[in-house]
Amino acid sequence: MLNAVYQLVRPRQFEIVFKDISLDKEHVLVKPSHLSICNADQRYYQGKRSEEILRSKLPMALIHEAIGNVIYDPTGTFKAGDKVVMIPNVPVERSDVRAENYLRSSLFRGSSMDGFMQEYIETVPDRLVAIPDTITNDLVAAFTEMVSVVYHALSRFDRTAHQERETIGVWGDGNMGYFTALLLKARFPRSKVIVFGVIESKLADFSFADDICLVSQIPKNLTVDHAFECVGGNAAGQVINQIIDHIAPEGTIGLLGVSEDPVPINTRMVLEKGLRLLGTSRSGREDFEGLVRLYSERSDVVEYLEKMVGGVVKVRSIADITNAFEMDIYKQMGKTIMEWS
Repeated sequence: MLNAVYQLVRPRQFEIVFKDISLDKEHVLVKPSHLSICNADQRYYQGKRSEEILRSKLPMALIHEAIGNVIYDPTGTFKAGDKVVMIPNVPVERSDVRAENYLRSSLFRGSSMDGFMQEYIETVPDRLVAIPDTITNDLVAAFTEMVSVVYHALSRFDRTAHQERETIGVWGDGNMGYFTALLLKARFPRSKVIVFGVIESKLADFSFADDICLVSQIPKNLTVDHAFECVGGNAAGQVINQIIDHIAPEGTIGLLGVSEDPVPINTRMVLEKGLRLLGTSRSGREDFEGLVRLYSERSDVVEYLEKMVGGVVKVRSIADITNAFEMDIYKQMGKTIMEWS
């Protein structure tokens, strides 16, 4: 059968191509219903990656955050109509040492293969996680992938960081900072979570945090046991160095912000304090499963995530896709969701 794939062929230009899907006994067919735009998608759309990378990646269908409904499953894992979240990481080998999202051979939808902007998605059952009936907000479910990255980061933090966790700092008042602070309070309720940012009105949205603070007004004697950097970009170096100044010795710094260029950090103080810098990228199946369980058990987490739903665009044409991406550029915070019609 022919499948419509909506590819970015060059910055700000989408085109439709048709690719053949051969139905077999191993692959599940899913029809996407809700797609969430990520900053990584925007970097491709706006042409903010290097010319070399754009030439090597495009044309390519974007989007790695999505849910859909099962249309056909010859394996019997799912029933037709089941709602599922789709996992963009596609491992081609297994390792007893390294997680699937760190294997250099793994593919990733919307980066090294076509993403979810397609009429149908052909995938194996292992790349799908069922969404229980108790989770009814499809708009929140659409950006499960991004929140699963935070879930993965906190799982690694829990295995790595020492047990003195009285105060944890989160630097960043955007989407990633919001998700990180929220899941920290859900998974480590005894820890005091302080969010540090630059925009006071955005910090006001962190009502679940124990405290908020502008980065320009941090008391000199304030100390955190551990910290998460959720800023990235050109400001990452400055943020990491501020964390180094305020973190207690032998603390762990979780790095979640993405930067295109190398950033300078104060390695002398990293050595003096015996700090751990813990990098995190993407997520795997167990993170999706754990997050879906958390959603089912903690309705309050889902309610807080509802506040992060920004624009919602019904998509019936390529022009609608372009409108969604253009609108997403100018949002201050939150996620732009495409209802994939």
